Amino acid sequence: MNYDDVVLGRRSIRGYKPDPVPKDLLKEVLALAMRSPSSMNTQPWNFTVVSGDVLNRIRAGNTERNLAGVPHSREFRIGQAFEGVHRDRQVGVAKQLFGAMGIARDDKEGRQDWVLRGFRQFDAPVCVIITYDRVLADSDDTPFDCGAVTTALVNAAWSRGLGAVINSQGIMQSPVVREHAQIPEDQVIMKAVALGWPDDSFPANAVVSERKSVDEAARFLGFAD
Repeated sequence: MNYDDVVLGRRSIRGYKPDPVPKDLLKEVLALAMRSPSSMNTQPWNFTVVSGDVLNRIRAGNTERNLAGVPHSREFRIGQAFEGVHRDRQVGVAKQLFGAMGIARDDKEGRQDWVLRGFRQFDAPVCVIITYDRVLADSDDTPFDCGAVTTALVNAAWSRGLGAVINSQGIMQSPVVREHAQIPEDQVIMKAVALGWPDDSFPANAVVSERKSVDEAARFLGFAD
């Protein structure tokens, strides 16, 4: 696949086939991702790739704590709730997804099940947990670099026929993730990426989120035209 095909064709995948993903393919994808830019070449990122029984224990622990009403313990700062245009975009993509899945506004059970899918890493066969070195936690460049490598990761996966979705819900119960994924204390848990072979029959996988235009996002100064 050429670059345009990857970037323009990639979608967030929330439904997966159960087929396993070979470890060598995952290493290939990570090697591509780690060519992403890094501030002063610090490369603050680390990846813990989990599957099988380890991932199932994380899913179970996340679900249990969520249903019990345990507050989230996300380690990377979550910020304030979205407002204004940012909230509008959040609601907009939710409407697209719920519409594709046939989840009505008053379908509390369906909406709860959708939330739990996130805590289960969307039942993907693989979860990549992105962490960064705690010693760099005060540097704003660190989350910037980790965001860059995560974007490169999902694009590299897509170029190899794999689907992925960047997922915060999967790491919101951080004690569960830290225990079962054996995350060292010198690392901060930032994000999770659900990954696997896309299930083309899963309706939400056809959703393409809307993007604002270049004219809305960019200003050009000093150009002759």
